[in-house]
Amino acid sequence: MQQDTRESIRRRANRIAGQIGGIQRMIEEDRYCVDILNQISAVRSALDALGVELLTSHLQTCVIGQDSKHSKAKPMQPSELIDELHHVLSRFLK
Repeated sequence: MQQDTRESIRRRANRIAGQIGGIQRMIEEDRYCVDILNQISAVRSALDALGVELLTSHLQTCVIGQDSKHSKAKPMQPSELIDELHHVLSRFLK
């Protein structure tokens, strides 16, 4: 993963962690349920955006090797890459 991408993903993950902390505080403060549900929706959206960014990076570096090849990527045949991508997408899109 490129350094700028890693940094962007790290920042997003930190923001999500802060949102989760906010939800915990809202529950402890006995806030209105609809407000908590709205925050949960915002976290889901943020997680989806994080997943898309990470998936895009995975495709660029690990699958097609654009920019750089990830050191942890194992060599795979095209059919294996498709199988891996199918598995990742089916889990991500649930």
